[in-house]
Amino acid sequence: MKSIMPVLSVQDVRKHFTLHLRSGQALPVLHGVSLDVHAGECVALVGASGQGKSTLIKCLYGSYGVDSGRILFASEQGGAPVDLAQAQAQQVLDLRRRELAYVSQFLRALPRVGALDVVAERLLQADPLLLSGQVDDAGWQAAQLTARARVAELFARLNLPEAIWDLPPATFSGGEQQRVNIARGFVQPARLLLLDEPTASLDAMNRRVVIEMIAAAKAAGTAIVGIFHDEEVREAVASRCVALPPAAQPERILV
Repeated sequence: MKSIMPVLSVQDVRKHFTLHLRSGQALPVLHGVSLDVHAGECVALVGASGQGKSTLIKCLYGSYGVDSGRILFASEQGGAPVDLAQAQAQQVLDLRRRELAYVSQFLRALPRVGALDVVAERLLQADPLLLSGQVDDAGWQAAQLTARARVAELFARLNLPEAIWDLPPATFSGGEQQRVNIARGFVQPARLLLLDEPTASLDAMNRRVVIEMIAAAKAAGTAIVGIFHDEEVREAVASRCVALPPAAQPERILV
């Protein structure tokens, strides 16, 4: 049963990009997007390529600003919903540590850091005691071991070869990198999970694993917004589909 208040409420969001190499043309990408997402629901964004699906995901995560509109997120901490379109950078970072997770199309990780530690860092950043510095060296080491053990379980489930777990992901194949990306998005329970083509580089066996992981997240009450070009995956995980309104044609910005 849906809760009365959605976890996420997107209200008339609009965004354009300025094409400075094209005489300052404005390229409208999001043209009045509105949608609500409740706990335990997976909303799939659909529409033609270039219609702004990935741009909207980045706006929801706070990576892109918007021209107008509101992105209201009901934090599990209570209080009034946070407008992610207007929130300060530190507030967005805090929410990312505790409540927001994002699986992008491409893995971005620190160079020379092993895959286990890349994902374990997500768990360690969410621990309030570690963040506050209230643990000694022994406590920190114990937390690292616990986090790495949790990541190892996920890597095994995603059929990532154990021989490469301690290697930097930059050396991995595209499918291996994507499985590290997926592990990082799912390792810490999230209130809002954003998925941008999570299975694009995966074989059939690992697609089924990700479908199971999404189903488990929904059952745990996570609100999910995703892009799934694979129709089989979309039909398996989506509670409903939302088509984005078409954007207007590029226009010249007058200065």
